[in-house]
Amino acid sequence: MYQESLKDTIAAISTPPGQGGIGIVRVSGKESFNVADKVFSAKNKKKPSSFRGFSVHYGKVVDKKNNNQVVDEALITVMRSPKSYTAEDIVEISCHGGIASLKKILSLVLENGARLAQPGEFTKRAFLNGRMDLTQAEAVLDIIEAKTDSFLRSSVGQLKGDLTLELESIREHLMSAYTEAEAIVNFPEDDIDTSGRERLTLDIDQALNKVGALLSLSDQGRIMKEGAKIVICGKPNVGKSSLLNVFLKTPRAIVSEVKGTTRDTIEEFTQMKGIPLQLVDTAGILRPRNSIEKEAVRRSHLNIDQADLIIFMIDSSERISKEDQKIIDQVKEKNVIVVLNKADKKCRTDVEKIRKQLFDSVQIKVSALTREGIDVLEDMIVKNILHGKEFQESEIVISNVRQIESLKKCAQALKSVRQHFLNKLSLEFVSEDIKLAIDFLDRITGKNISEDLLDKIFSSFCIGK
Repeated sequence: MYQESLKDTIAAISTPPGQGGIGIVRVSGKESFNVADKVFSAKNKKKPSSFRGFSVHYGKVVDKKNNNQVVDEALITVMRSPKSYTAEDIVEISCHGGIASLKKILSLVLENGARLAQPGEFTKRAFLNGRMDLTQAEAVLDIIEAKTDSFLRSSVGQLKGDLTLELESIREHLMSAYTEAEAIVNFPEDDIDTSGRERLTLDIDQALNKVGALLSLSDQGRIMKEGAKIVICGKPNVGKSSLLNVFLKTPRAIVSEVKGTTRDTIEEFTQMKGIPLQLVDTAGILRPRNSIEKEAVRRSHLNIDQADLIIFMIDSSERISKEDQKIIDQVKEKNVIVVLNKADKKCRTDVEKIRKQLFDSVQIKVSALTREGIDVLEDMIVKNILHGKEFQESEIVISNVRQIESLKKCAQALKSVRQHFLNKLSLEFVSEDIKLAIDFLDRITGKNISEDLLDKIFSSFCIGK
């Protein structure tokens, strides 16, 4: 199926939908230049099929079947196989970014020998043609979706092959161990048992340490990619919306002395010290009066249950109320930072009572009005999200769930190898588990992957990529 699909010439709009200064129609495949000859008229009168690779030419896109009607002025970029993104012949038509122009040009391209590309098919071809491995292909999507500079840098590193090199290093250790195990099993008469076992054990330990180092940063990688969900909750009028506005550095939520102003959850993305965060300001309504407020309360509870971290806000100028206590009971089993707001006023809250009920949770005094304590709170949020670890931008950080799961299974197989040594089992069992560990590594890079899984991976890409 793969080889048949690779015979097709594919095309798609590669820029986001909507109006823009420039739009690009990308064409890839063995018929790319023939298609370009039929739709593009260069100012120098030459055919695109005669252009040298990595050259750009000005001209017009014309509908030759309709009296050479001019569709748009454009630039055409020619990239010849194998030195292109897909390792195939590629033509990119850069025109004005209006949706009508792009759709018309794409339609002409499809009428003249190309078919519409599937989601991610350009990158899929790059993988199938050996232009990149699967970790690099997935890094392309990560770069497109990166929300922070730190994750962008990590994704660019993965695209360059940083993760691939590390996985290959692990694979070399495992192949060396497998070779030693097979030699001992198949040539027992040779005097290699003791030294071979030592080399085998060393290779397994080194591979397991490298896998463990990658997995140790996987939580950080997930947060860098997806962001952490932080829910701000508390009774009405304790300053939740004010705190949200402080974090966002913009008056996103309406702030009022009237209780219950926030009648629905407000969700916004921001960065805090380079970490992407999804901030959720929940409604402070605890006793709903109608169906709208009931839904607001339901959404607040749902967000609290799904949160990575809960910011529980209390008006420190007041004593703990029944409403505060109700929220304490709801969040006591969760990851909570207690924010004692209105630090600019005299504290009347029994902080020890809160600390005991919330299992010595961190308490921070702030004033959303004067910004007192906000820096300390932000530091604590980042520390909590990263589980006390330092933010490691220089490390190889994996964030892809598929890659993480395969690495975990690789680690399990290697731990089984260690257990076989302790139990003094035959090295035949060791060989099988080493082969299994190698198989899980190869699934990450795409050396061993099913067609269905490959289709699933690239289906999450946009059509033009």
